Amino acid sequence: MYDFSKDFAALGILPGDTVLMHSSMKALGTDETPEYFLNSLCEYLGEKGTLLLPALTYSNVGEHQPLFSVRDTEPCIGLLPRTFIKMEGVIRSMHPTHSCAAKGYRAEEMTSRHHLDKTPVGENSPFRILAQVGGKILMVGDINDHCTFMHGMEEIGNAPYCLNKHTTRYVLEDYDGTQREVHLYGHDFKDIAEQKYSRFENILSFPDIRRGKICKADCTLISAPALQKAAVEKLKQDPFYFIIQK
Repeated sequence: MYDFSKDFAALGILPGDTVLMHSSMKALGTDETPEYFLNSLCEYLGEKGTLLLPALTYSNVGEHQPLFSVRDTEPCIGLLPRTFIKMEGVIRSMHPTHSCAAKGYRAEEMTSRHHLDKTPVGENSPFRILAQVGGKILMVGDINDHCTFMHGMEEIGNAPYCLNKHTTRYVLEDYDGTQREVHLYGHDFKDIAEQKYSRFENILSFPDIRRGKICKADCTLISAPALQKAAVEKLKQDPFYFIIQK
C-alpha cells in the first residue's frame, strides 16, 4: 500500500489542518482506491483536522432540474467528490450548485450555515469560512484554474461579471427529506469569460504557496487567508485579472 503521509508532510500539510482539496484521481497515477487515498488524508490530518471537498452540482441542478438532495445528488466534478460524499462521517453543505462536503473536527462548523447564502460562495459557505479558520487549499493535479475558492474572492471583490442579474428557483431537500423552495443568484459567465485562477501563482510567494508531489500528481498547497488578502486586493486593482474575456 502506498504511504501518502510522507507526501502530505513534504508538501507542508500538518496534522490538525483544515484542508479544502480540489483533486484529480487520475493525476495521482496510483492503483490505490479513492477510498484509500481519502482515508489516508483524513487519518493524517488527525482528530483535530478537517478535510473538505467541493461537491458541486452545477451541471445536474438548475432551471431544467431544480431539485437538490443533500444526500442523493451526485457531484458533477469527479470521482473523489462522488466517493467522499458517501463515506461514513461526511456531511455536506446545503446549496444547490456549490455544496461542499466535509469530514473531521470542523465539519459541522464549516458546512452548517451555507443555506443562509443567496449566492454560491457567500459569507456562510465553507469556501469563505476556510480563510476565517486559517485553512489551506490543496490542488491535486494541474487544475489551478478550477479553484472554487476564487469564486468567493470574486464575490467579495464585486467582480462585475461574477453573479447573474436574476435568481433561479431551486428546491432543497435535507437529510431527513424535508424540502423547501429558494431563489438564489448564480455564477454563469462561461460564455463571456475563461477562468484563469492559476494567476494566483503570480501574487503569492513561499510559504503562502508551496509546490510538490503527491504520488505522481503535481500539487499546490495555498494558505487560504493569504490568498484571500492578495486576491481581493488584486481585484480592486483589476476586476478582470482572474479571467480572459471572450
